[in-house]
Amino acid sequence: MDNSAHHNYYHIDVKPVSGALGAEINGVDISDPLDAEVVAEIRKALLNHLVIFFQNQLITPQQQLNFAELFGIPMEYPQLKGLPECPLVTEVIKLEHEKLNFGGVWHSDTTYLQQPPMASILYAIEIPPYGGDTLFSNQYMAFDTLSEGLKKLLSELVAANTSSKLEVSMTRDERMREAGMELNILSALHPAVRTHPETGIKALYVNKAHTTHFEDWTEEESKSLLEFLFHHQVREELTCRFRWEKNSLAFWDNRCVQHYPINDYQGFRRIMHRVTIAGDEPY
Repeated sequence: MDNSAHHNYYHIDVKPVSGALGAEINGVDISDPLDAEVVAEIRKALLNHLVIFFQNQLITPQQQLNFAELFGIPMEYPQLKGLPECPLVTEVIKLEHEKLNFGGVWHSDTTYLQQPPMASILYAIEIPPYGGDTLFSNQYMAFDTLSEGLKKLLSELVAANTSSKLEVSMTRDERMREAGMELNILSALHPAVRTHPETGIKALYVNKAHTTHFEDWTEEESKSLLEFLFHHQVREELTCRFRWEKNSLAFWDNRCVQHYPINDYQGFRRIMHRVTIAGDEPY
């Protein structure tokens, strides 16, 4: 991440939130149509800081979708139905009586798709009085801080990803059944180290929620290396933590970031709206 880059913005205010990744963006009202120069600077901030945060944004689902369309093509989320009035906006809910939260494990979104999403935009509708923060982790740094020998090995490997790994499917399957959706198992092979298509920087691209093994390796052979990587890639110094407020919005680059929604607000309700932006095939 280029920590000096926040000096080069003329239309928005960019304030980094940690040494690893993350920045708060001020001076932007997402409910308004945005000039091309502003959109270009927001995209630059996303590429420089990997996840960006906006506070006090009063927006409708359609306005959230309009904002997403400035950066790419919104896509249907494969495992949840969208809002009836705005199908490309998905509601992410945890109710007072529910114990598990949706996606409650470190992950990069839907790496079991052939073309995983470029980015996700999450907006807070209702938040608990405390708790429910989201952690983010920089996967450029995760790769960069490995030994040269391990970098070389991983650069040759292809990782198998599936939607059916127990840790994450438990957090999702009940909601899919309630919505009357079929529990299809999706899987895809991706390089263990991917090259970001816009920055050209290499990022570690395995994740605890979806990666099961390396191609041409057994699960048993893969296990110890994957366990090491799952631990390494979310070390505290690679992360930032976002505390949500009502009407906060987070926009992260799914190609080089993992995230983890913390499940520490039992007995309270949390309602978010999410838009996912289509991506390309990792290489």
